[in-house]
Amino acid sequence: MTKGNINVSVENIFPLIKKFLYSDHEIFLRELISNATDATLKLKHLTNVGEANVAYGNPQIEVKVDKENKKLHIIDQGLGMTGEEVEKYINQVAFSGAEEFLEKYKDSAKDAGIIGHFGLGFYSAFMVAEKVEILTKSYKEGETAVRWTCDGSPQFTLEETTDKTDRGTEIILHIAEDSTEFLEESRIRELLLKYNKFMPVPIKFGTRTETLPLPEDASDDAKPETKEVDNIINNPTPAWTKAPSDLKDEDYLNFYRELYPMQFEDPLFHIHLNVDYPFNLTGILFFPKLANNLNIEKDKIQLYQNQVYVTDEVKGIVPDFLMLLRGVIDSPDIPLNVSRSYLQADGAVKKISSYITKKVGDKMASLINENREDYEKKWNDIKIVIEYGMISEEKFYEKSDKFALYPNVEGKYFLWNELTEKIKANQTDKDGNLVILYATNEHDQHSYVQAAQDKGYEVLLLDSPIVPHLIQKLESSKEKIQFVRVDADHINNLIKKDEPVISKLNDTEKETLKKSVEDGIADSKFTVQLEDLESTDAPFIITQPEFMRRMKDMQATGGGGMFGMGNFPEMYNLVVNTNSDLAGKILATESSEEKSSQIRQALDLAKLSQNLLKGKELTDFIQRSYQNLSK
Repeated sequence: MTKGNINVSVENIFPLIKKFLYSDHEIFLRELISNATDATLKLKHLTNVGEANVAYGNPQIEVKVDKENKKLHIIDQGLGMTGEEVEKYINQVAFSGAEEFLEKYKDSAKDAGIIGHFGLGFYSAFMVAEKVEILTKSYKEGETAVRWTCDGSPQFTLEETTDKTDRGTEIILHIAEDSTEFLEESRIRELLLKYNKFMPVPIKFGTRTETLPLPEDASDDAKPETKEVDNIINNPTPAWTKAPSDLKDEDYLNFYRELYPMQFEDPLFHIHLNVDYPFNLTGILFFPKLANNLNIEKDKIQLYQNQVYVTDEVKGIVPDFLMLLRGVIDSPDIPLNVSRSYLQADGAVKKISSYITKKVGDKMASLINENREDYEKKWNDIKIVIEYGMISEEKFYEKSDKFALYPNVEGKYFLWNELTEKIKANQTDKDGNLVILYATNEHDQHSYVQAAQDKGYEVLLLDSPIVPHLIQKLESSKEKIQFVRVDADHINNLIKKDEPVISKLNDTEKETLKKSVEDGIADSKFTVQLEDLESTDAPFIITQPEFMRRMKDMQATGGGGMFGMGNFPEMYNLVVNTNSDLAGKILATESSEEKSSQIRQALDLAKLSQNLLKGKELTDFIQRSYQNLSK
């Protein structure tokens, strides 16, 4: 038997490991099973290249809870270790300047991974165990099994043993009093499903009863036999590890349900990621059917490293606009063991983020080309992701003309070039600007939409919450285009044309009319604006200036508030049709009370058309209208 001290430069490294390097102690199981997996896969490689003269067979990792004796066992059938290798890999912890190191990394290491990065994964066991044993036997011929024991101090014992006759390693954790939660089978099951659900080596956790099928000639009252089988808790070959050519749509759906068992709606479509240069990355991303609340806190994209679950906090790796997606990303090239700020600045990570963005853009373009009808049906469910990508990722925006759709109020969808080609003849103003009319609510803005359609104009329906930001982006990047909401002005003013205007009133009459209306409404949020419109047009029309309304909308959804528009009171234009019969009637009315009544009634009707008449004003309007009917 050998006794000695673990070679560290700090008197007791383990309390420091426990204190600084992991904020969440549950990570120990991930680290130990990862080590067991590595040992198994290394043996597989050695047998494949002929350097190990043993049968690889069908090895598995077993996790056993011994609650009575307060022990947790992690057993593998991998390489195993010789006594010499235990000395080398377990005892020689080269940790020069450990105190300085721990001080330097104590903040950035909070989220785990740093131990593994420095070859210290095994020592995470001491976060939950008061004593750790290693029982191991090398695959090498003629080697004796050894037992290593350590109680968390730098002292250890190493001795030969006959307790183990088969190759591999068994880690035995004597669970500490403050960590007894890890003696509960339910807790270990939870951790295995969280971190190890897709590990590449089968993981046995207990047994389960399997019902055997009845033989064909069984009698009606025959009862099926049962047998106890290993309970393999993981799926060693998840969909993302396979080639797309080997998978059907059904396989992707089944994998989605495996990832998110509480999701009852199938995803709209998937994107299979697979690249081996200049970095390694595999994965599958799913476009879910997004609910109106856009709850992205649940069922996020999961990050794996060689099939080991790491986190679902993928900000910095996945572009912001794709955080609404679900699925898996697996890459050995992502530096997991450093702080998040470092991660986001890492060159490899930026390349990965750019690749994912490009892949999603390419997928969108291929989907619309393959089946445009189906793509259009799904547009309302995916548009928020696409539009967010367009305003936040320049490279994605550059590709967007190939797949971003612009629907009109009648449900017809246009790509950008299709839209501009269709409207350029009729919707180009006198200055050569292409004016794109849009509504955000076709029902609330129906009268304005109707007026535009009567002139042969195309009206888009752009109703997602980030539309103000999107149209700002389009206007700033495309030449001579302008977006205008249909209710921003009278239809004659939305697309200015060089057309003669005829007025029934002279300038003096117009001034009188304007003052009468201003006195009659006595409301500072309305700016009275006289317009020589058709006599059949509405006498009063309420509009909201495009710029101010858009800035307020942008403020409400984040951004656009550089002018403080979010704090401005509501401002409207009251367009008075000088050629209407009402304009002439107001001018001809001598009674100021009657004149005020006409103006108030016309204003309320205009408000009603814009859904602005509410509360006491609406009640007064209804009562007044009934009184007028009885006269």
